[in-house]
Amino acid sequence: MTFTRYAIYFAPPAAAEWTKFATSWLGWDMETGTLVAHPMVGEIDVAAVTNVPRKYGLHATMKPPFRLSEGQTFDALHAACGSLASNQPTVMLDGLEIARLGRFLALRPMGDTQALNTLAATCVQTLDGFRAPPSEVELARRRAAGLTPEQDANLVQWGYPYVLDAFRFHITLSGKLDKPTLQATQEALQTHLAPLLPQPFQITDLALMGEAEDGRFHLIHRYALSG
Repeated sequence: MTFTRYAIYFAPPAAAEWTKFATSWLGWDMETGTLVAHPMVGEIDVAAVTNVPRKYGLHATMKPPFRLSEGQTFDALHAACGSLASNQPTVMLDGLEIARLGRFLALRPMGDTQALNTLAATCVQTLDGFRAPPSEVELARRRAAGLTPEQDANLVQWGYPYVLDAFRFHITLSGKLDKPTLQATQEALQTHLAPLLPQPFQITDLALMGEAEDGRFHLIHRYALSG
């Protein structure tokens, strides 16, 4: 399969019950590269609610999607990811909770996130030599959202506004929703997903992802955090 961009994600463990539910909730299994049926959750139009994040799969971004820079290869990126993970310890958090981030819903970590933020920053900085710089069109699209000076500086240096001090770990569960839909969807997820969420929550590996030509992301390889 040919990939147009790569990314480093936290990809939840496929065998966990909460992962199985949340994967079907989104409707795309990035581990198997297949569409999956949405669960029936009351009156919620799950397909509509999850339309925007579906192609990315169930994940938290550690290093945002990037094109390979000129002269770099997939094999070199693969080796660098393995080396990075071998020098990083696993991360333990108190748990996950369903939260609102503006107008969309996501899973957010509970407890001290310092080690998690350090891991994400390491991914962004260590692998940045593989990232091709964003085009002027991409820069303009990001800036149209309205960035703080810090976020704009991140965009210029790292290719994405929300990294390092602006990073907030989250596993996206919906697109932007109107207030009634947001409330109803959050209540449904509290009923069906929240009881399955892990406490404590542990990150034991990183995943190299590839974006296929149709825009969907696929899991290429997992790297155990063994530092």
